Amino acid sequence: MTTARIEDPALLTGRGRFLDDLDPFAGTLTAAIVRSPHPHARIRSVDLSRARRHPGVAAVLGPEEVAAELKPFPLAVKTPMPYYPTAVDKARFVGEPVAVVVAADRYLAEDAAELIDVEYEPLPPVVEIAHALSPDSPRLHDTAESNVATDRTFDFGDVDEVFARADRVVVGEYDFPRYSSTPMECYSVVAEWRDEADGPSIEAWANFHGPFSMVAVLAGAFGVPASRIRLRIPADNGGSFGIKAGIYPYVALMALASKHAGRPVRWTEDRVEHLLGSSAGSDRKMRFEAAVSEDGIVQGLRADLIDNVGAYLRPPEPSTLYRCFGNITGAYRVDAVRIRSRAVVTNKTPTGLNRGFGGQQLYFGLERLMDEVAQQCHLDPVELRRRNFVRGSDFPYPTPTGGIYDSGDYHAAVDLLLKNADYPALRERQRAAREAGEYFGIGIATIVDPSATNIGYVGLATPAEQRAAGRGKSGSTEHVRISVDPNGLVSVLLGTVPQGQGHATVAQAIVADQLGLPREHVRPVVEMDTATTPWTISSGSYSSRFAPLLTSALVEASERLAGTIKIAGAVLLGADAADVELAEGKVRVRAEPERSVAFRHAAGLVHWDPGSLPEGVSARLYEEAAFTPPESKAASRSDQINSSLCYGFVAELAVVRIDRDTREVKLERVVTVHDAGTILNPVLLEGQVHGALAHALGGALLEEMRYTDAGQPTATFMDYLCPTSAETTYELDSDHRETPSPLTKLGAKGCGEGSCMSLPVAIANAVADALAPEGVEITSLPLHGDVVHALLENKEGKN
Repeated sequence: MTTARIEDPALLTGRGRFLDDLDPFAGTLTAAIVRSPHPHARIRSVDLSRARRHPGVAAVLGPEEVAAELKPFPLAVKTPMPYYPTAVDKARFVGEPVAVVVAADRYLAEDAAELIDVEYEPLPPVVEIAHALSPDSPRLHDTAESNVATDRTFDFGDVDEVFARADRVVVGEYDFPRYSSTPMECYSVVAEWRDEADGPSIEAWANFHGPFSMVAVLAGAFGVPASRIRLRIPADNGGSFGIKAGIYPYVALMALASKHAGRPVRWTEDRVEHLLGSSAGSDRKMRFEAAVSEDGIVQGLRADLIDNVGAYLRPPEPSTLYRCFGNITGAYRVDAVRIRSRAVVTNKTPTGLNRGFGGQQLYFGLERLMDEVAQQCHLDPVELRRRNFVRGSDFPYPTPTGGIYDSGDYHAAVDLLLKNADYPALRERQRAAREAGEYFGIGIATIVDPSATNIGYVGLATPAEQRAAGRGKSGSTEHVRISVDPNGLVSVLLGTVPQGQGHATVAQAIVADQLGLPREHVRPVVEMDTATTPWTISSGSYSSRFAPLLTSALVEASERLAGTIKIAGAVLLGADAADVELAEGKVRVRAEPERSVAFRHAAGLVHWDPGSLPEGVSARLYEEAAFTPPESKAASRSDQINSSLCYGFVAELAVVRIDRDTREVKLERVVTVHDAGTILNPVLLEGQVHGALAHALGGALLEEMRYTDAGQPTATFMDYLCPTSAETTYELDSDHRETPSPLTKLGAKGCGEGSCMSLPVAIANAVADALAPEGVEITSLPLHGDVVHALLENKEGKN
């Protein structure tokens, strides 16, 4: 189905409903936050008195108030590293909130914030993973035994035996950088604390894409029932890409500020605050080892993964280590796997979701390793991958870690990629370029793209015997509500607020097609409100959930409504309900399409004359569906889990040229093939691919949240370089295959994150290919001119 986005007219004419456009509470005050200038410092004293006396100030909070009135946020694992919305004993990263000022406006609040005196005792910072792991490293959290927040090892198959008999063992050590999402709209929160006769309640608005999982977290911090907390999300969100999951500490902080001020409180983050104190994807050190046969078959895999999660293990961390657990072997048949997963805390901003969550890091290591295997086996990197692919006849394919790949044809997708790229001609161009002394490289990456996350993967951070003693976690549920009014007009309530993906457009088309209506007769309503929107903990707009899950719920609800409308139409036609269909805005007899009544007349009968319905038929034109796939279960006692419901596929090829003088890496061409199951809207899907490629390009060639040895971070766009239209001028050839998922109602899988996982390593493989004659090894990102210059100057070759 292809249709213009119905969201665009409002956005293009300035009628969007972003949180800064809304004034949900009367008498709202404004907050400013005082942040730590130190990466690691004990807080000796905080003097709030001068700020409290400043004209226009309604309340000032510091560590004492936060520690007295809030409990630490519940963590995903039982690690003694308490996390509050502000520093309470020590500041642990530059930009960590220390105090909040609430005043009549932002100017007064910021003026008063400058009057707060904080006495710090600077402590030695811990910045890098290696330092955090050192036994003599300064501890960030005095209550913990070390800076290691979690450490688990998993074995699947006879790993030692497989490696012992391997013809060769190929080893690679890699580093993936910390980078972010930098959405156009930064964090925004408006919160009101209410003291009511039956106890306190909190109502808050925030531009977070999945508030439902946070209700329990906030309830735990405040010690109030979850039913007393209402979170609401505006209809429009100026980008998220996962990064806004980190907003909940500020929701708690503004609610507490409202309690002290006695009025609602608004806080809107500026760009410097966002870079300093919001969130980022985790930087990772990893070691991969492959047990390989003489003919290039990877028989075993060992992975040692260490994530730098920053100052706190902020939920949902350590999930970056586990989101891709079921697909950790990628597109390849590997029977024996050992994984060690560790997360360490350092004096950096806490990490969280970032587009391609967990897949960026995993595939950078795995796909660089596959190129190294190809090189040692003297095989073309494409041929090496083809030999190891899961075969079409293998689906549904069980991975050793518990994933169940639902559908696919990886060989056919790569064949299409090579055809579109004219791969032999590219290799001939490379040969000619090398003869001319040019650096010209071709890189490929083939990845499995997980979608419809099963939140049960979070449990893997806890040993199985401890999980057995508590409550299990699992699920990929999405809800939808559809109703038909007396005039036959349909309203669709979506509980997934998009960040530009076009959810309303797709929902309108699906429901209209299911009910046989013109699309203008279906009105999607985007609303995320924990008090009125149907939800479970797993609900929300994240991890590519909309296409596989919410559309399936739409179909279920539409089918039930269609059944009632058919019965009502059959009454009007004097026909059997089994013999009628919905089409062209009518209920008509299938064998005699000229016998029909208008859809609206059938709906009107249910509303106005329900007594004419057959006995036992409910006069109900209001349906709610919760699509809950049974394949999404909790982790097993053997630590296996199907960490996503659907698994798509991406084959990507990157062509780069490196200037011999400036060392600039120029991405000349990208050829990409995506298999996301059934394509719901080709235009929207293609837009997602373009966006993911641009996002990935930043992480591959430009973006890195750098920290000095003293713990001082990148803080502005002068230092943190994002791609612009000038960097996205590469030639793009994008194509698709469709192998529908048997697990979703329309066969659709997610597609918004795939190229964020595949393009960074495809570019790295291309740069490695370009510099292969120089004996340079590529083990980290980003790969801008300075890095390439250093690599070529140091032929020992590790960056």
